[in-house]
Amino acid sequence: MDFLFDLYATKLANTDTNFVRYLYNKIDWNSQLIVIVGARGVGKTTMLLQRIKLTDARNESLYIAADNTYFTLNSLYDTAATFCRNGGKVLYIDEVHKYPNWSKEVKMIYDYLPDLKVVVTGSSILDIIKGTDADLSRRAITYKLEGLSFREYLNYSLHIDIQPYTLNDILTGKVDILGKVPHPLAHFKEYLQRGYFPFYGQDNYQLRLENVINNTLEIDIPAFSNMNISTARKLKKLLYIISQSVPFKPKYTEIGRAISADRGLVADYMVFMDKAGLIRRLMLNDGGMEMLEKVDKVYLANTNLIYALSGDASEIGNVRETFFFSTMSVNQQVFASQVSDFKIDEYTFEVGGKSKKQKQIRNVENAFVVKDDIEHAYMNIVPLWQFGLNY
Repeated sequence: MDFLFDLYATKLANTDTNFVRYLYNKIDWNSQLIVIVGARGVGKTTMLLQRIKLTDARNESLYIAADNTYFTLNSLYDTAATFCRNGGKVLYIDEVHKYPNWSKEVKMIYDYLPDLKVVVTGSSILDIIKGTDADLSRRAITYKLEGLSFREYLNYSLHIDIQPYTLNDILTGKVDILGKVPHPLAHFKEYLQRGYFPFYGQDNYQLRLENVINNTLEIDIPAFSNMNISTARKLKKLLYIISQSVPFKPKYTEIGRAISADRGLVADYMVFMDKAGLIRRLMLNDGGMEMLEKVDKVYLANTNLIYALSGDASEIGNVRETFFFSTMSVNQQVFASQVSDFKIDEYTFEVGGKSKKQKQIRNVENAFVVKDDIEHAYMNIVPLWQFGLNY
């Protein structure tokens, strides 16, 4: 195990703790088994290593990557048992889905090594869901890490400290960051194009993002659903169709013809891509339980994906709605509105540019116009960028 500890020490030495993701303080780190899921590249590995450094628990902890060649000859359970016998307290297993039958061995660790806390992460959200449902449903506490919010992007890039604002804060005009960020719109436009993933500051962001998309479509989803490579091409074509829409209203028969797939398979593809973190399905809810499964519109999971797939052809109305849906879905349930764009609890939202009118929501209670390209809120008009401060 000396080899694993050497790798662990190297990773830890190169970990910065100046910026910590929003989810860090929401996790109950005292739980015996924690599962953290999230799309590729959102910062799960960094958060694990930060936890070790911030708790000064280096000697009682061990970070391992499940795809390390060490595990071609050694099992996760044996590694955990040896670590525990030598005084280990917390085992962090990164990219656990890359280890065959991972959930069964993690279950063994939970059952037979009760003094050892285990934290696992996985980028293949589908595989993690399958594993936790099958073997760990009553054992694991699962958290989902989203990409950077606009608030986090500002804090990270400008080295400032803006705290989150609740939805009520935003709607009642309590947002006050202009002293720290005098002109947030310029930063907001940059964020929409290349600020969702923490690696935005690295070279070749566009290429890295394309790799995230391709790996999810060609590896994660096919491995989960036993698809072949030709199906992966259909998924990519479907994703491109969604990115071009304003937004996309699913008509499964038409989509099936466009990508040469059965209507029923198209619905499955949508579910897979949603769970894998590539799209978000907006449900229509009129108060009846049967309506919860009705998909009204489909959006890409974040605006960076729109620009990655459509570039200069990206439709700004789609970008605005995608941002609102993406950022507000983290802390709230967002539904389609029958009279406007979105509904959250008793609130209705109409999203558009600075020339957007009140016509659609004129006779609607608790309704707001969400405008892009404005800095200040007034009356029932709220700047779009302010919703990016909610996590």
